[in-house]
Amino acid sequence: MSALDWLQSEAFAVLGQRVIWSDMIGNTIGLIALALGWRRSIWTWPAQLVSGVILVAAYASAELAGGVGKQLLVIGVAIWGWRQWTNGRQQAQDGSIAVRFATWRERGLLLGGTALGTAAVGLLFTAVPSLSWNPWPDAYIFVGTLAAMVAQARGLIEFWFAWLLVDLVGVPLAFSSGLAFSGLVYVIYLALVLWGMRDWWLRSRAATPPTLNGAPA
Repeated sequence: MSALDWLQSEAFAVLGQRVIWSDMIGNTIGLIALALGWRRSIWTWPAQLVSGVILVAAYASAELAGGVGKQLLVIGVAIWGWRQWTNGRQQAQDGSIAVRFATWRERGLLLGGTALGTAAVGLLFTAVPSLSWNPWPDAYIFVGTLAAMVAQARGLIEFWFAWLLVDLVGVPLAFSSGLAFSGLVYVIYLALVLWGMRDWWLRSRAATPPTLNGAPA
């Protein structure tokens, strides 16, 4: 049996849901990547890269071409994010990644880009049914994941809000697609997202320059 065949074979079944090795391993590494992101560790990016490579096999086995495409883009964004954090890791005083809230312009670009991207991908998935059996939720998760990763690469706290919105659709879609372990991981993601959101928010407040008599210090 080749490594690819093994990754696409069944690891176990729970309540009639078949869990394959690639789904389990890829999403476990993805979960670790999110935890590393919460800790602002640069290792979050190579972890996301490896997770994306393995999940390509998981989505291919489920015949979700759209999911495969998403993971290929995730791999590309992970490489870009890795470079971004490598170049900017000294931005904070303690040598870690500096985090902040996005400006209103950045928020507008993220929201507008996500909306337009979701519409474009949704129309593509609808026009080519072989890419996804559930075009609009899949497009929403596809583009939302990329938006979250872009925000993470820029150290924006809104990264966590984007992941939260992705989770709300990702959980039921993963279970209905037969990727039970992905659905379980999305549930755990939710807890990590809420925890990470609080940590980054508190850190951004701690990094705000003090004021003296109403003027910047």
